[in-house]
Amino acid sequence: MQQKEFPEAEIFEIKKVDLKSPLIFAGFVGAGLVGPIAVGHMIEKLGMKEIGYMRSKHLPPSTVFMRGRLRHPFRFYANKEGTVCAVICEITLRIEGVYTIVAAILDWAKEKGSNEIIILDGVASNEHDQKAYCAAEEDLCRVMADKNINIIPHGFITGIPGGILNECLIREIRGVALLVKANKLLPDPEAAATLIEAVNKMYEMQIDVSDLKKEKERIGAELEELSQKYVQDRKQFSGMYM
Repeated sequence: MQQKEFPEAEIFEIKKVDLKSPLIFAGFVGAGLVGPIAVGHMIEKLGMKEIGYMRSKHLPPSTVFMRGRLRHPFRFYANKEGTVCAVICEITLRIEGVYTIVAAILDWAKEKGSNEIIILDGVASNEHDQKAYCAAEEDLCRVMADKNINIIPHGFITGIPGGILNECLIREIRGVALLVKANKLLPDPEAAATLIEAVNKMYEMQIDVSDLKKEKERIGAELEELSQKYVQDRKQFSGMYM
């Protein structure tokens, strides 16, 4: 049997779920690993199930394992109601092929009827200031300001988060970035907790973050190797600058 060529980018679904115009939360490797930490915590607390993963010739030939268990590094989840999805990527991505991967994610979101993608990310800093920041269209920024989520006055977002938000501007889907200042060298579960608290305010959720705060040392130790890999790759994959 002839082997198929590896795809440019496709979401390979392993479980069929009836999705109902879901909100999509996405976390990628960045400062303090706050995106993957926050989204991973949401997946756990909302009881979300894995529904697919990204296959692409542009992904580095890497896999991840946690407590001895192998898992695909770029995964898609949904809650049982089909109202919330999550995208989590636990490897750094090369700039080559980012737009192909971004297009695959946005095509999948459109197919599922989603109207909003929320990127959770960190800004490299010396210390976390207990504040969440947002970047979105003007009307949504006003709503967030009313909920004590600070508006970013200026700056730019690069890498796959920036690619997704840029593509949202020209598609019929709203792109939002929720950001926190995070440790530039080590995993920062406390900053991830601040992100989820902002999600709770904005999207009327009640996701408990006490575990993130209580177990920040354990979580930090488990993810330290991934964080160091991000630090090494920062010259190729940059995050948010304010």
